[in-house]
Amino acid sequence: MASYSSIVSQKADPHYRSYMATPDFILDLRAHVGTSLLWIPGCTAVVIKEEGEGVGSAEPEILVVRRTDNLRWTLVTGIIDPGEEPAIAAAREILEETAVHARPRLLLGVEVVGPVRYGNGDESIYLDTAFVFDWISGEPFPADGENVEARFVPVSELPPMSPRFHRLVERALSEELEAAFIAP
Repeated sequence: MASYSSIVSQKADPHYRSYMATPDFILDLRAHVGTSLLWIPGCTAVVIKEEGEGVGSAEPEILVVRRTDNLRWTLVTGIIDPGEEPAIAAAREILEETAVHARPRLLLGVEVVGPVRYGNGDESIYLDTAFVFDWISGEPFPADGENVEARFVPVSELPPMSPRFHRLVERALSEELEAAFIAP
């Protein structure tokens, strides 16, 4: 696992390239449209390890990852492959990024995220589908190089993340059973 200081040093290097994997279908699109704005289906997973499932846990724990490209803490996110079901994509991303097995329980919502402009100039807007997942097994670690850290943290100790991720965690732990979306 790369250390925080080694990642910071790499990012200071002018020859640094992001470790984030980009799906082949996005690379193929980029070959045609360059850095132009792309509309991309994405997914977000709020993985919950319930009280009592972790060693000494007194409250639910949430799976978080620290991204390699920008060193920010996030929930597990990813791009949905063409023809892939969103919940299956989210489960795949959880397993690929953290080696954790989890089961989808609830659709949290669908929302537009972005636009996002990346360091290489690529621009994307994501139609994100967010789910609540229940932990089944596995101890998280940065399994595919997209993250420098992966761990479960008690809800009261969540690291700084975007307001969107905090809102999703709050909804995941609430009693709401209906998916959220912006209505006309």
